[in-house]
Amino acid sequence: MKIKLIALSVLFFSLSACRDFLDVIPETSLTSDSFYKSQADFEQAVGGIYAPLQGIYNQDWILNEMRSDNTFFIYNVAQRGGKPQEDPATFTIETNNTYTAGKWTNCYLIIARANQILKTIDAASFDEAVKSNLKGQALFLRAFAYFDLVKNFGGVPLFLEPATGYKDTFKARAEATDVYKQLIIDAAAAAKLLPAKASAPGRATSGAAYTLLADAYINQKSWADAETALKTVTMLGYKLLPSYADIFKPTNKGNSELIFDVQYAEGTSQAIYNALPYLFIPILADPSILTGVKPATQQNYGGYNVPTPDLLKVYEDTLKDQRFSASIGFYTGPSPLIGITSYNRTPYIKKYLHPHAVYGQTADNGPIYRYAEVLLMLAEATNEQGRQADAAGYLNQVRARAGLPPLVPGSQADMRASILKERQIELAFENKRWHDLVRSGLAVQVMTAKAAKIKANPQAYYYPAGSAPIATAFNITDRDLLYPIPVSEIITNPDLKQNPGY
Repeated sequence: MKIKLIALSVLFFSLSACRDFLDVIPETSLTSDSFYKSQADFEQAVGGIYAPLQGIYNQDWILNEMRSDNTFFIYNVAQRGGKPQEDPATFTIETNNTYTAGKWTNCYLIIARANQILKTIDAASFDEAVKSNLKGQALFLRAFAYFDLVKNFGGVPLFLEPATGYKDTFKARAEATDVYKQLIIDAAAAAKLLPAKASAPGRATSGAAYTLLADAYINQKSWADAETALKTVTMLGYKLLPSYADIFKPTNKGNSELIFDVQYAEGTSQAIYNALPYLFIPILADPSILTGVKPATQQNYGGYNVPTPDLLKVYEDTLKDQRFSASIGFYTGPSPLIGITSYNRTPYIKKYLHPHAVYGQTADNGPIYRYAEVLLMLAEATNEQGRQADAAGYLNQVRARAGLPPLVPGSQADMRASILKERQIELAFENKRWHDLVRSGLAVQVMTAKAAKIKANPQAYYYPAGSAPIATAFNITDRDLLYPIPVSEIITNPDLKQNPGY
């Protein structure tokens, strides 16, 4: 969907969600002027802003986890239909890539819906506390979408008003600094408007807004500002759960460690379930060996987002660190689907694989922010301000929960490396690693080293015997730190310039 069509469509759209954004209703021909009147109208409309979050999260593992040194894919010689999913891991992103286009479209859909609400809500007459909450959610989600866009594409067009005509849908790219400035304004405003407790499952809170604000500050290296926002979060009642595995259980949704997550529910009536765990297990004809649920017919997919040997080596003590067994499982057994007789202790993501009743459908939510990351961000912010003892204190809270001994404060450079390593382990498979490498300036170095290892020993990185990546794969340069603007946007908007090198 092109950005201009998204923006223009807001004039005519009736949001495809009820008060709970998981309840989907058919679109109608109502105009925004006739729709946005009552509290119920705005509650329904705000619910609709959340819906594209699932589309973003369903693809983020491709663009932000598999592209890093954390995960890779099992090369399936019998099924090359998955090549677009694999391309980000081999740094061969094309300007028409489905997944970068999907991120662009879903982020601007959030922005377009938020803009319509923010334009009209102040004039509406209903309870001011409810109105502030709804307005805060719209501001938070607009900030979230712009943050996602600027991290992945750099400077992007800034739309802060709903389109009133076709000409309003064409804009040049704003500078990245201006995008950051606007999303920080939005997140700060949202933090003041939102309640500490969510009004419904999955809804934004002041804690989510302050965490987003701090994340944006950290990406701008505004360390003191980030620390201020993060310390506010520490006073809002969040805490680490004693058991790392318990954080992600569908039976434990809304627990005290979760700050913001993407909601899923098991069920067939509306496409709101999470199918990602089935993509992440090895390619098995009968996945019930791992999932406990048999398919009606043979399954022919899987083997994506597979933990790499690089990641497995990062864990300093796989027996003591409870995050290892909670996050990663291993499978040894037959696989007649991809030309090999069996897997030999192949790792897979266990973090989101929990009991469920329906094949291909799980209720696992997608974590975006949780309290452990707040502590790790505090460690980073204080370390960058020269306070290594404070940084170690925050870092060691996370390590203690994992079952590891405390780290003694070292130099700023040593602590920086320790924090980055702890983030890699604690937040594994939560779609953080690629951007951690980019913002730390290590992406080219780390991924060049991974490329050399893959080419030297393809079978260690899940290529079947006798196969290997093509010679031009993994040739990463600074160009690859940002994704290309989708070609559909470039063609239809002459003011929209492409990122260099594409």
